[in-house]
Amino acid sequence: MSLDAAVLARTAPLYERVRRVIPAMEWPVFADDVDAILSLKRERNAVILAHNYQTPEIFHCVADVVGDSLALARKAVDTNADVIVLAGVHFMAETAKLLNPDKTVLIPDLGAGCSLADSITPEDVRLMRATYPGVPIVTYVNTSAAVKAESDVCCTSGNAKRIVEKLGVPKVIMLPDEYLARNIAAETDVEIIAWKGHCEVHERFSPTEVRQLREDHPGVIVLAHPECPPEVVAEADFSGSTALMSDYVAEHKPARVVLLTECSMSDNVAVQHPSVDFIRPCNLCPHMKRITLANIREALETGQHEVTIDPAVAVAARRAVERMLAL
Repeated sequence: MSLDAAVLARTAPLYERVRRVIPAMEWPVFADDVDAILSLKRERNAVILAHNYQTPEIFHCVADVVGDSLALARKAVDTNADVIVLAGVHFMAETAKLLNPDKTVLIPDLGAGCSLADSITPEDVRLMRATYPGVPIVTYVNTSAAVKAESDVCCTSGNAKRIVEKLGVPKVIMLPDEYLARNIAAETDVEIIAWKGHCEVHERFSPTEVRQLREDHPGVIVLAHPECPPEVVAEADFSGSTALMSDYVAEHKPARVVLLTECSMSDNVAVQHPSVDFIRPCNLCPHMKRITLANIREALETGQHEVTIDPAVAVAARRAVERMLAL
């Protein structure tokens, strides 16, 4: 049996997981890297944490832990591996390092950034604190460790409302996503002061697009991520984090659904729900798509790129993340 045939035979069960979203003719392109990554993980005592926006061949075939940013943060703490490879963007890798300071954390591409993380600096946070003295600062995990270090507590899209309300104060500052802050403000009596950051994927959705989707696909259920503009969320049937959107599909099994978020999310959820018809308005995150099987394999082979955080920054940033997890 040739090497190629042997690789295809070993990876055949993995292909069965994704055959509905990856054509058979494309699988040989992925199979060699998948096979090598599985072997390298055993050799290095490594785990791969993959965000919901990763492509199916990563999400379903090589990842050990998958989910939204909150799930990855929680699971990062529980791993016994020596090496964590973060298949996601840089702030997620930093969060994994904050919670696992003694482990090696790798990100396959240093260019995998985030428009939200880039929208605010530590100096901006200090200015907000000076402008609103005594008001707690709740910072979205989609930020650098240096920004987290200037904050009181972190949040995710899945737990933001709970975090805001559990602080027990009448007013909070929520950074940096303006739309998330406005959407949470509509659900709580807590006054929320917002920043002007936006996600370049979610800000592109519009109410007009939602109405057109309903016209083109009668009966479609629309699920929107809370990073979408409030006008889009108002047009949706449900709004929630990527984990909550996935849970909604699992619980309600809509005949036809559209997820207003990064388009790989639909592919990943579709694998698990073959009876659901997914309509795909494809807004890609250019940063998430910098992570590939090839550079995950290279990260495991070479140990690049290791994530490091200044110890002084790490102490304060870890405190904000751990307070979120405790709440």
